[in-house]
Amino acid sequence: MSVAAALLELRGATAGYAGRPVLHGLDLTLRPGEHVAVLGRSGAGKSTLLSLLYQRLSDRAALIPQAAALVGTLSVFHNVYMGRLDRHSAWRNLRMLAFPQRAEVDAVSGVLGTVGMEDYLFRRAGALSGGQQQRVSVARALYNGRPVVIGDEPVSALDRLQGAEVLRRLAARHETMVLAMHDVGLALAHARRILVLDEGRIVLDAPADSLTPSDLLPFYG
Repeated sequence: MSVAAALLELRGATAGYAGRPVLHGLDLTLRPGEHVAVLGRSGAGKSTLLSLLYQRLSDRAALIPQAAALVGTLSVFHNVYMGRLDRHSAWRNLRMLAFPQRAEVDAVSGVLGTVGMEDYLFRRAGALSGGQQQRVSVARALYNGRPVVIGDEPVSALDRLQGAEVLRRLAARHETMVLAMHDVGLALAHARRILVLDEGRIVLDAPADSLTPSDLLPFYG
């Protein structure tokens, strides 16, 4: 059976911020159709890795940042609509800000319905709870519709049942997923490949179905 061509390959990659190196000598190949969970202690380099992947794949990827990164003064509708800003002219986007078209409102409402937020369509985003804002951020990525989704703790503010449903929705809409997660159980249940980072290096890269929670405990001690 042929192996799909790589979406992205990193060889000896380094990255950091504010002049401080975070990732060191990273080798990683990502192929279409992979569902990858990135695990590791706080400060291990997960967010830096996701940022690097998004830089390389931005024309094919939707991003769910760690903070929901919503414009609090705008409605939920407008925040989700922003997932496709780059596909329309500036004039159309300005017109949509003032006079949303019914077809676009219906499309956004449908996506919000998949995360249980359709009743909040024209609520001010800044008035939502943390978990609600996170679901709106997920809806924005779903609305974006690109084949790859890169998410930094996309379900951390949700309970396990809500988180599992959101992960199922993401997997159904996006061919390829790379998600930093802190819930080992959800990661093993919804990813097919587990990457563990420690001090900026990949210390484990294995199929999810070959691992148990106890295999991952040493990386959180």
